[in-house]
Amino acid sequence: MTEPRSLLFVPGIQPERFEKAIATDADLVCIDLEDAVSPDDKTKARAVTLNYLANGAENVGLRLNGITTTEGVADLHILLEKGVNPPFVMVPKVESAETVHLYRGWLGEQTPIIPIVETAMGLEKATEIFSAPGVAYGLFGAVDYAADVGCDLSYDALLAPRTRLLNAAAISHIPLIDAPYTHVHDLEGLAKEIAKTRVLGMRARAAIHPNQVAVIHKAFTPTKEEREHAQRVVDAFDDAGGRAALLDGKLIELPVIKAARRVLATLMNE
Repeated sequence: MTEPRSLLFVPGIQPERFEKAIATDADLVCIDLEDAVSPDDKTKARAVTLNYLANGAENVGLRLNGITTTEGVADLHILLEKGVNPPFVMVPKVESAETVHLYRGWLGEQTPIIPIVETAMGLEKATEIFSAPGVAYGLFGAVDYAADVGCDLSYDALLAPRTRLLNAAAISHIPLIDAPYTHVHDLEGLAKEIAKTRVLGMRARAAIHPNQVAVIHKAFTPTKEEREHAQRVVDAFDDAGGRAALLDGKLIELPVIKAARRVLATLMNE
């Protein structure tokens, strides 16, 4: 799986939105059977979603209910019963690598898993969770995390857990997908917050409304100036034969090259 910039959630109870979600060109689409579906609608959402996924849909995965819940057991049962193999399965409230191991055993090694870290214990265990075999990406569940620890959803309040999760993801060599921005009509606010998280090292964000996808893509796409600078950095390094070099009076070493090549690799994935 290539590194995503965006993941768009769509409620499992609204199949008429599935194709519309795909049409946004979100890098990943996740049909949600958990938070986006009321208890009374779980059975219906499960049936229509699995029927849809049985036909195969590129980059369209599934968010299950927690395995410690009755609904989560039912989700897993119908997934295995129908033999559906979605491009990824998202698992909520993961607090240990053992949970990932269990899903990998049930679903098989061919199904990538996205664990959601959204509790204080999950944050504490993030490195071992993200390092578990089968984990493709990590997702920060900010709303549930804030409820668990008693903080608000402001950028400052969530800065510490974001940086800890970014560090855990870097250790595990997987991308981290940031939590959705909950003010769906405040697209300017979304862009401003991504500008802050991008400085930290975040390169992907989840969305809960189609209009957020284009904003996310633009915010995570290098500007023309950034592209040109990255190319100059790589060229200067290559011209120096792989040794340290100066560009515009600044030292270019391997960490700088790594960052520049990441910018150019982002372009290649567009």
